[in-house]
Amino acid sequence: MATITAAMVKDLRESTGAGMMDCKAALTETGGDMTAAQDWLRKKGLSKAAKKAGRVAADGLIGALTRGSKGVVVEVNSETDFVARNEQFQGLVKMIAQVALDVGADIEKIKAAKVGSVTVETAIADAIATIGENMTLRRAAVLEVGQGVVSSYVHGAVVDGAGKMGVIVALESAGKADELAALGRQLAMHVAAANPQALDPSGLDPELVKREKDVLADKYRQQGKPENVIEKIVESGLKTYYKEVCLLEQAFIHDTGKSVAQAVKEAEGKVGGPVKIAGFVRYALGEGIERQESDFAAEVAAASGKK
Repeated sequence: MATITAAMVKDLRESTGAGMMDCKAALTETGGDMTAAQDWLRKKGLSKAAKKAGRVAADGLIGALTRGSKGVVVEVNSETDFVARNEQFQGLVKMIAQVALDVGADIEKIKAAKVGSVTVETAIADAIATIGENMTLRRAAVLEVGQGVVSSYVHGAVVDGAGKMGVIVALESAGKADELAALGRQLAMHVAAANPQALDPSGLDPELVKREKDVLADKYRQQGKPENVIEKIVESGLKTYYKEVCLLEQAFIHDTGKSVAQAVKEAEGKVGGPVKIAGFVRYALGEGIERQESDFAAEVAAASGKK
């Protein structure tokens, strides 16, 4: 029998919005499996969304940079938010983004690239020695189109081109570059706010789609609905799911009366030609990083018991 801790209940509450006792019951029923517990709550109608659990913030900055038909986004982590306000660190992040724009998204290639007389790896090591905190180049992504533009948006910017979230969006088109760039920025802002998981349903992880179908089916099966009705409800539910997680099907944040696909189609008049979203990348600072948090009270209690 798995031990259900208060921390597990807290994490499940934060990821689902369900009540404490419901979260405890879900974890007990599923042997402490967080994902299964999320699904259990959703089947019971106690959770409205499958939010990601365990998303712990890390510090540092996201850098985003574009140059015509190419753009890059990088994440450089530090130990504290204080460092993100340090001008040397900010300069380091922007310099790394510039290098990535030239050499690509491979982390090792970025580290090995020369900046003046030193490599990026040496520049990071020098910053660590000077500032006194550990820093790491965690990830990088590059988008490029043969004809068109790559636009960027930085949310929570502490300096031009670097902040807490960075988005790049690639648009393929032979139309006017300035109109394309403006549309691209609007789309990048949308991606920052709406956090789409894929461009369209074909880009979604099949396992995610299967999980969504299973959750929906089990929920209505428990309500006693016949299988032929469940099948129709699931299909309808998937359409709603796609509108929530697929960029082209999401309601456009700048005009919620239309989808992103409709907004792009309407913009083609100003652009002067067909426009295709070739891709997007959204980096939020620290997403997916689990940082060990010390329990100070427990440490003091433990220390007081030592001789």
